[in-house]
Amino acid sequence: QVQLMESGGGSVQAGGSLRLSCAASGVTYRLDCMGWFRQAPGKEREGVATIWTGRGNARYVDSLLGRLTISQDIPKNTIYLQIDHLKFEDSAMYFCAAGGSNPCPLNPDSYNSWGQGTQVNVSS
Repeated sequence: QVQLMESGGGSVQAGGSLRLSCAASGVTYRLDCMGWFRQAPGKEREGVATIWTGRGNARYVDSLLGRLTISQDIPKNTIYLQIDHLKFEDSAMYFCAAGGSNPCPLNPDSYNSWGQGTQVNVSS
């Protein structure tokens, strides 16, 4: 079983940047895919970026292309999400998830391990 712990959220002004981190522990060698998902109040959880841990191939949701960078530090079993040019509508709880299989879909239903989330609040 894998445990995921997110960090790096907070309050930031529009136009700023944040880097979220997700540290995995436990049975990590079976993790093909990891990803970042977000959920705003009253909205469904949506996938924003995923990464295939084998080669680092990334996928991004079209609506956020150009503002996101997902990366990994394999020795640390950690993935990151850099979000640039933050907008008010980026405010949400951001979750890290693991599971799935390549090509690492953005569909949350494909992932079976989840962290508790880290809150991002963007003020306009």
